[in-house]
Amino acid sequence: MTDTRYLVHGVFWDGAAAPSVGHDGGSPVLRLQSPSGDLREVSLAAGARLGFAAADHGRFCLGHRKVHSATSRDHILCPASAPAVKGKQCERCFVLDDSRLIHDFHRGGRVPAGLRTYLLQDHWLYVATFAGGASKVGTASHLRKWNRLAEQGAVVARYVARAEDGRVVRLLEDMVTREAGLAQQVRSAAKAEALAEPLPAAALDGINERHAAACRSLLGQAAVDGFSAEEFSPEGFSIVDELWVRPAQAAGLCATTPRHAYPHPVEQGKHGFGITALSGTNALASLAGTDAAFVVNLGRLAARTIVLGDVASEVPAVQESLF
Repeated sequence: MTDTRYLVHGVFWDGAAAPSVGHDGGSPVLRLQSPSGDLREVSLAAGARLGFAAADHGRFCLGHRKVHSATSRDHILCPASAPAVKGKQCERCFVLDDSRLIHDFHRGGRVPAGLRTYLLQDHWLYVATFAGGASKVGTASHLRKWNRLAEQGAVVARYVARAEDGRVVRLLEDMVTREAGLAQQVRSAAKAEALAEPLPAAALDGINERHAAACRSLLGQAAVDGFSAEEFSPEGFSIVDELWVRPAQAAGLCATTPRHAYPHPVEQGKHGFGITALSGTNALASLAGTDAAFVVNLGRLAARTIVLGDVASEVPAVQESLF
């Protein structure tokens, strides 16, 4: 192993959308920050191998973002490499982060000019369903329409509306939560737990289709009734019925083949495994010395420091307990 300690920024799915069912989309990577501030990306594609050791206890600040337009933004590293106290940021970077202002824009909050330009592009409203059947309503900018769902690890998702800007789409999102009862978040831990024993594909598709249909019905009624000037007009969005295309590299995790929760905390000790599938931040891992497959939540590494190396995870001492 080297002595270089990397700060983990997380799992990212950049690149083009999957063109059709059975094809891959995006280029999933684990993004790392070196002590000098340079960013490095480690492939998480099927067939890749990941080996690392946890280096420090606790989480450290990942910096903040300045948004200049719909297509331009800067990621500014934390100058103090301070401990994270608000999620994955220190107090200073949290206050300076443009992205935190997005959530108040539709309530009349003031935003910088660059962020306003970003928010004035088309946005999409979607319904996503995860491996255990939990579903949520969410939003995505037009430029990251596909990638956002890939990073979240949806098993099935449908777009239900296209809005003229980020303000309108968040008003729609709040309305769906209020009237249809769909949450706006599903916990990362819950997604990982569900992938250890996912529901059959047909069941998940049925759950998603029902939620999406209910949302479109609600949106259709809203368009007929209209809204006050303080909210938005029926012309501010259009109802759509479009299925999100899941990347083929997630198929192995979404299938109902036997697998188990990874038995070791990734925040401690040494870990090394092959990646056979990836869904969001969760990898289906193969360990040397066993035929069993394991679900590893790599999202738990975000804001933590690791050292890369050619190491292997310890195989559980009593494998029979896994079956």
